[in-house]
Amino acid sequence: MDPITLAIVVIGIAIAGLLVGIGVHFVPVGGAPAAMAQATGIGTGTTMLAMSSGALGLISAGLVTQEIMSGKITYSGFSQAVQSGTLFSLSGLQANLLAIVLIVVAGIVGAMLMMVILAVMANVLYAFAIGVPLVSAKVKFDPITGDRQDLYVTRGTEGHGTPTVAVISSLIGGLLGGAGGALCYIILYGSGFSIGTAAFVAIGIFFVNSVLASYNITGTIEGFHDPKFNRVPRAIIACTIASFVLGVWAAALIFLGV
Repeated sequence: MDPITLAIVVIGIAIAGLLVGIGVHFVPVGGAPAAMAQATGIGTGTTMLAMSSGALGLISAGLVTQEIMSGKITYSGFSQAVQSGTLFSLSGLQANLLAIVLIVVAGIVGAMLMMVILAVMANVLYAFAIGVPLVSAKVKFDPITGDRQDLYVTRGTEGHGTPTVAVISSLIGGLLGGAGGALCYIILYGSGFSIGTAAFVAIGIFFVNSVLASYNITGTIEGFHDPKFNRVPRAIIACTIASFVLGVWAAALIFLGV
């Protein structure tokens, strides 16, 4: 494989990992307190939330890739480029750019779908089973709707459920995470990895960046309106370096034909 293709693989994986790392900061993570309706966000951990949306994004991307490979979605030359491992060469990119975009979009849709299901279905339980309003204690007014929040926050808690601003933030997180996961998968699959290996490695890269973002957040975050979101620049540096190293490792495997 030529050096330019290997460089594209490294840069592509670095960008994919960076998207995942930034996307995690948009996801409203409430942890155990949210599960007990004592904090805003979805009641589980950062890595689990990121992985749940990322896994559905990868499945969606894999499904569309298989549809193109099998000919159900017609795209001339895509299958040959994947089989020869030249999808991410300069000529392969020029000829198959729309197919790659389609696969990344499929990953985005899958991840965003998972995020909105996690946020909205939990809200139904919070509102109708527990009987708490969907509010945040981090902002006085919801930045999206302008509705007042602080009057409805139960004393001693940090909010309840996933209010509108947190749902919108989760969708942005799903968009970035889905794009990153799908891009990572198609880069690996289109560069010579088998379907299974590409999925495993993409999930691994997804986890690395999710955990780095989780360490940066240290606990819970409500989304882009949370003061912890200001820590994103640190995540950009960490995720870029980590993903670049993983990209070099993947390119080395491709070059050696392992």
